[in-house]
Amino acid sequence: MNQTGNHFALVNGRVVTPYAVEEGLAVLVDGSTIAAVLPQADLIDGTNEVNVGGRLITPGLIDIHNHGALGHTFNEPTDEAFGPLTREQARRGVTSLLATPATAPIDNLVACLEFSREWMRRHDLAGQDMAGQDATEEPIGAQVLGVHLEGPYFDLAQAGAQDPANVRNPDDGTADQLLAHHDVIRMISYAPELPGALEFTGRLVDLGIVAAAGHSSAKEEEVAAAIERGLSHMIHIWSAQSTTVREGPWRKPGLLEVSLTYDNLTVEMISDNKHLPPTLMKLAYKCIGPDRLCVISDATSGAGLPEGSHFRMGEMEYEVHDGVGMMFDRSCFAGSTTLINQMVPILIEKVGIPLVEVIRMASLTPARVIGVDDQKGSLEVGKDADIAIFNDDFSAWGTLIKGRWAVEPAFETTL
Repeated sequence: MNQTGNHFALVNGRVVTPYAVEEGLAVLVDGSTIAAVLPQADLIDGTNEVNVGGRLITPGLIDIHNHGALGHTFNEPTDEAFGPLTREQARRGVTSLLATPATAPIDNLVACLEFSREWMRRHDLAGQDMAGQDATEEPIGAQVLGVHLEGPYFDLAQAGAQDPANVRNPDDGTADQLLAHHDVIRMISYAPELPGALEFTGRLVDLGIVAAAGHSSAKEEEVAAAIERGLSHMIHIWSAQSTTVREGPWRKPGLLEVSLTYDNLTVEMISDNKHLPPTLMKLAYKCIGPDRLCVISDATSGAGLPEGSHFRMGEMEYEVHDGVGMMFDRSCFAGSTTLINQMVPILIEKVGIPLVEVIRMASLTPARVIGVDDQKGSLEVGKDADIAIFNDDFSAWGTLIKGRWAVEPAFETTL
């Protein structure tokens, strides 16, 4: 089933379209794309069928803010890191992601950008086909769509678990070194109140990079000025975000209130039930809605490691404690240890969001944020055959990436 030009239909599943969960539909895969979503009864006789046994058939999940897992991070520009990371994501039903290095020395970030470009070139499935390579030579992992640089341009007071030794301002001359690699950068998150941040925002927008605010002490007027320049996204709501302060009798809203109320912004949320309690997740959902609020893991190298494990992010070390990443002094979280497929049932069961909207928040909405929704994020004709088949507990029974089985279940096919 891993061969180029494969043609088969996924049948006997509950198909999650953008706005409904439907039974009796088949998803027809032709090569690397979705050829049709149609009633099973309309399949042509002789079509190769994969019976998924009543499981959920969803678009592949997309994580636009992921630092790592299994003791590795995207700050490690090596095959030994990127390989296990992307394969673990595929094992969870995540079909594409943004590699997200944490704040680090500029030379490390540049090395990560250069390696990411090379990794994407070598693991472009279409490119492999054109080169005539055997796609089965190595396991398929989640597709790296680009890089999300989280930092290093943050307000030191809101750095959280990011390495304070490497926090900078965008006017210090280092931006040129990073933006020289703009072809591989999909998003940069930064504090919009810093010196040079408005000019930096304009540069990002001109280069087609998503300008995102985070780790910031900005007041509303400072955020609004950046929005005027093209800032469009807010990272991990409530986490390292400024909120209302008083100046004399006057209340000044911050990044949080802007995230909740400005309709022209997209917002991401860590949904591990650790960073935010259900009440705050409900508030974000009610204010922002599933078409602008997306699920992100913010997973660190501690994801998949047992309780008490130590892990690193950039040049800092942390601990897995109570199912989440923690600073050793317990002063703040250090990213999540939960991947997106594990967040889906939390949002359904603890927050009360309908399944179809949760899947949208973890697929189509993040695809829209980074401008790939014409190719990915939903089970629609002509889009990439990035498909996850989930058991009831949202463990992945099978994962297709561009029509190839990254996680191949023990199924039976019929003619």
